[in-house]
Amino acid sequence: MIHFVSEIPGAGTWRTMEEIRKGWSRDKKYYIEAADGRAMLLRMSDISRYDRSKLEFESVKKLDNMDILMSRPIDFGVCNQGRSVYSLFTWVEGEDARDAIPRLSSQDQYLLGIEAGKALRSIHEIVGGSSHASWAEYYNSKIDRYIQNYQACGIHIEGVEAILRYIEENRYLLEGRPMSLQHGDYHVGNMIITGTKELGIIDFNRLDFGDPWEEFNRITWCSEISGYFASGRINGYFKDDVPDAFFRLMALYIASNQISSVHWAIPFGEEQVDIMLDRAKDIFNEYNGFRSYIPSWYMAKDNFEQ
Repeated sequence: MIHFVSEIPGAGTWRTMEEIRKGWSRDKKYYIEAADGRAMLLRMSDISRYDRSKLEFESVKKLDNMDILMSRPIDFGVCNQGRSVYSLFTWVEGEDARDAIPRLSSQDQYLLGIEAGKALRSIHEIVGGSSHASWAEYYNSKIDRYIQNYQACGIHIEGVEAILRYIEENRYLLEGRPMSLQHGDYHVGNMIITGTKELGIIDFNRLDFGDPWEEFNRITWCSEISGYFASGRINGYFKDDVPDAFFRLMALYIASNQISSVHWAIPFGEEQVDIMLDRAKDIFNEYNGFRSYIPSWYMAKDNFEQ
């Protein structure tokens, strides 16, 4: 067995260890198969991230009793002669949702979206625990930083004036927002579709506490592959009774993300910057130049023909 995991209890019985290179995390991830056939996910971080990794692991444990198909916590500790921290989780077998969902019928896409919304609502049942005294104060400072970084990066987003105008006119929506546990990166890139068309949730390494509705800031990655799935996700979360205020606030979070996306992409190269610029253009059009706060892909339950 590879020496840097030899201190992990049970590692001597592992018969397979394959590195997973997908995703943007700085952590190292591995597919593990034990001698008894159990499949697991191993996540390795530098020891400097011990406190953060432990908090993430303990937060996932809070979800362990929920009826969600997800990577469940198994073990946590230090290895590699004190240089690394590891987290071990169950493995969710299936296909990347980004690849699987577009091949399904529109009805199946919508129904899976409903399941995604229900699962997210369950996660958000865990409230409190945030270090932010005021969500509005915290997120407004985040918006200010996004705008400063955008203005300094020298890359132009089409329609940025309208995006910034929408942000400034709707900051007031952040006042008085509740806070709950957040998955932190909830979209199709962190979802699995099993062979029986069940939805699995993975990659909880960005768990945090904040406004539960902020979790819809990355729904654009869902709508990009399926408006049915994205619509189902909203309708499932709200049990088909979506408040108007939600759409206004979701648009604010999505607009803020567009401002931050280009600056974020720069270290990853020109290709990633172009991807973000193209995506920002699509989102701008979906919101009719941010003259609308309901995206064009959204379908209420009554408008969905099953």
